[in-house]
Amino acid sequence: MRTAFVTLLLLLLTSLSPTPAGAADNGEWSVRPADSAITPRAAFELPARPGTTLTDRAVVTNTTAAELTFRLYVADAHNTERDGGLAVRGIEEAQRDVGAWGKPEHDTVTVPARSAVTVGLTLTVPRDAPPGDHVGALVAVDTRVQPADGSHLGVRRGVGAKIYLRVEGPRQPGLAVEDVRFTARSPQIPWTGTRESTVSYTLHNTGNVKLAPRVSLRVGGPVVGGPGERRLADVPAELLPGQKVRLTETWAGAPFAGWGRVTVTASADDVRASGTDGFLKVPWLFAACPALLSAAWWLLRRRRRAVRTAGAAARG
Repeated sequence: MRTAFVTLLLLLLTSLSPTPAGAADNGEWSVRPADSAITPRAAFELPARPGTTLTDRAVVTNTTAAELTFRLYVADAHNTERDGGLAVRGIEEAQRDVGAWGKPEHDTVTVPARSAVTVGLTLTVPRDAPPGDHVGALVAVDTRVQPADGSHLGVRRGVGAKIYLRVEGPRQPGLAVEDVRFTARSPQIPWTGTRESTVSYTLHNTGNVKLAPRVSLRVGGPVVGGPGERRLADVPAELLPGQKVRLTETWAGAPFAGWGRVTVTASADDVRASGTDGFLKVPWLFAACPALLSAAWWLLRRRRRAVRTAGAAARG
């Protein structure tokens, strides 16, 4: 049962990704905010004051040829440890933030084939709600249990429309780069084989607003091979307040020899932070060069001494 529940969370994670239609959609049903009088909305984006109650509407659409029944609930969102993507807490998990403040008009809704149903949504913001961004989702879970591929387990699928709630108060962005680790992996003989070094680091949102971080890497010191600076690509699009994610990226063109420091720098929303790691990488051939030169010099001196000795003997 636990495995089935994990599968549900992975499906919810996929559904929280933006779609061209602006709704959370898995190809069979979707959840989206009801259109405003001015423009369609891709997510619930609501400013709020502590102690107030907000109301909104959502549209649940069934695009299949059969009637479908869904359980509705509001969930907290968080960044996954795996890659920093957005996921939500499950329906049986304790909700502590937006998930605890929100409630749909109906816990269960049945949507006829190729039809849509509009449901109300209420968010009650506590008086002691901390200022800043609070992120969650309105989730519709299919009540049908479907078999998982290649197993005897059943899964329930769900999709969720994002809720961005900004509580009034001081806005304090903050960002930290922690525990940078550079692991150099290169052939012992330079310019042979492939080089696939890795850079690992932790991104930590220490503020109270969500961030879209940009991360770069720079190598300082005498090094051989590879550029000294690059932009890192595998970065979460949204890092929620208080969340930290551990990220690892392969660097095929990293320097393969030298010493110095690797610096990872993250920036977002006018904040900037860096973390560093020292490294020393000496390939076998480079390490052997001094020994080879010393041996060659010793052999040359020995040969010259032998020549001088032989010459002196011949003259005597």
